Parts: sequence; structure tokens; C-alpha cells
Amino acid sequence: MQKITPFLWFDNQAEEAVNFYASVFKSAKIGKMTRYGEAGPGPAGSVMVAEFELEGLHFTALNGGPMFKFTEAISMSIDCKDQPDVDHFWNRLSEGGQPGQCGWLKDKFGLSWQVIPEALPRLLGDPDAAKAGRVMQAMLQMTKIDVAKLEAAYAG
Repeated sequence: MQKITPFLWFDNQAEEAVNFYASVFKSAKIGKMTRYGEAGPGPAGSVMVAEFELEGLHFTALNGGPMFKFTEAISMSIDCKDQPDVDHFWNRLSEGGQPGQCGWLKDKFGLSWQVIPEALPRLLGDPDAAKAGRVMQAMLQMTKIDVAKLEAAYAG
């Protein structure tokens, strides 16, 4: 059993978001959806709370109204094995969203994601400060991370 579960507050798009995220990740499950009844406070029949799982991580989504919005202070980080993996997640999650700098993006619901290839922390963590510095400078010029450009910067 997972001890801590990310709980995502949406205005009224929880069901749409859950379906979208489930379409992006290969290992995804949509669980129980509890709907508002006649007593509200949401429209009767609309999702109140939705449970879902992405890559083994359980989430809860709530249609709680417009009072709260996502910020970059919290983001979901995706560990990608290679450039095709980066491309898949970047392209899908940025549909209708906003690209950011250094592998960050906001999806169409405003949730922030970091799409990070395994090469990035490995190259940035190299004990050779000159190599790591060139990788950092290359990354700072990117929106979506380009592994080949990182490796070229590393090589000098």
C-alpha cells in the first residue's frame, strides 16, 4: 500500500484529466470514480473524486471548483530512458499546454511536469566540472531535452 498519494485539485476537469493521463502512460489504470449526487456541491453526475494509477503510482483527482490552481511549486517528474521516451511524454503532455525551460512543461490542465532523460543527471553529476558545466549550459538553452545535444556538449 502506498503511504503518500498525490491529490490533484481540478476545477471541473478531473475525469477528462484522468482519461488523458491514462492515455499517455503505458502502465495506467483508472479506478473508482465517485460522482456528485443531487445534493452537490458539484453538478449531479459529474465526478467528485477519481482514483487512478500511472506507472504503479496511485493518484486521486478531485473536482473541487476554481478556488485553487496548480503552480510550478509542485511538479511530476518522469524518468525517461532515452530520446524516444522523452519525445513521447513531451509531445503528449504538452498537447494544449505550455512548454517550459529545461525539460519542464505545463499540460493543458496546468499541471507541471519534468520530462527528464536518464542521461541528464548522469552528465550533470560528472566529477569533471568543465564537462558538467557544458552540459548545464546546453540544457539551459533547451525546452524539451535533447540527449544528443547534451552528449555533444559533454564531449566538448
